[in-house]
Amino acid sequence: MGNFGAGGSTVLLDTDKPYIDQVEFVYAKNFLPDIAIIMLGTNDARTDHFKSIDNFVPDYMKLINEIQALESNPKIFLVKPPPLFDNDHELKNVNLLEGIIPRIEQIANEEGLLIIDVYAALENHPEYFWNDGVHPSSEGATVIASEVYAAIILSTESS
Repeated sequence: MGNFGAGGSTVLLDTDKPYIDQVEFVYAKNFLPDIAIIMLGTNDARTDHFKSIDNFVPDYMKLINEIQALESNPKIFLVKPPPLFDNDHELKNVNLLEGIIPRIEQIANEEGLLIIDVYAALENHPEYFWNDGVHPSSEGATVIASEVYAAIILSTESS
């Protein structure tokens, strides 16, 4: 098991920190996973990034295609990112709801990929986030881990 997150990363390629350009993405691919959990989109909801939302699907597909090309042929799960509460980072929950999440659902449907919905699991729980309204606390991280675990178990039982 590995964690290859890169804080502040985006799906969108025309930002200052696209995940596809981060060393963590290289490490993730070199890990040759059997299962790939992709939880991106939060930083794409930032006001200045969201102006490029029309590029989200092709940019995400570029990233997914690189994972699909791995010789380990991983089972890919896309995660609906956690909700955003009041914050000073210009990250807008409405952008998640109206732009990011529908596009993640579109990609999953078109590509036959599984979805893990951590948004729904956390949307009524601002108390599971640090005071910044963005980053999950240990309680929020536990909810996310539980949702991921349940999705993996369910997918292996139904295979």
